[in-house]
Amino acid sequence: MFSLNAFLDGLPLLLHAALMTVGVSAAGLVLGFFVGLAVCSARLSAWRALRIAADLYVRVFRGIPMLVQLLLVYYLLPFVGINVSPLVAAIGTMSLCSAAYVAEILRGGFVTLPPGQIEAARMLGFSSLDRLWRIEVPQVVRATLPLLVNEMVLLIKASSLISVVGVAEITRTAQNIAASTYQPLEAYTAAGLIYFVICGTLALFVHAAERRLNAA
Repeated sequence: MFSLNAFLDGLPLLLHAALMTVGVSAAGLVLGFFVGLAVCSARLSAWRALRIAADLYVRVFRGIPMLVQLLLVYYLLPFVGINVSPLVAAIGTMSLCSAAYVAEILRGGFVTLPPGQIEAARMLGFSSLDRLWRIEVPQVVRATLPLLVNEMVLLIKASSLISVVGVAEITRTAQNIAASTYQPLEAYTAAGLIYFVICGTLALFVHAAERRLNAA
């Protein structure tokens, strides 16, 4: 029988764990965005070696499940003499994995940019870096915003995997509560509700931002 008291008792711990989930996911997406932008630039480069390396990166990180990537990072690095905390391993893995998907999202945005804008920027004397950050990236982010938000939502849900290395996010905390109270239904229902609220709020916020951008 479902116990409302057990459900409410577990909420404070799960809400605290939600901060860890959101923080790790946000760090993973921000770092993944910049790594993904570099990978995207390499994929669009005129240098064949860079294109091959970037393509291999995307294929590897999209082809291997993130759980396997996480376990490899967590156990392989100490094996070669590099000790990292579970949190660092989690953020690093999520960043590298997210970067592969972000790179493809951004590449789709870059290839849709009107070539005339790039030529005009060159004629006006913009450097490659200025052209990238002042002209290209703002338009690409605006065009790919729904896909980037979808990647953020997927990353938040995938963050449950980092519980396997002991990071106390929502899923790990729910497992601990279920093990200590012997009431798993209440613990996992509360965890599912928190995930739903986080992802739903993020989607609504970005939808509103997208409407304002379109109106502008």
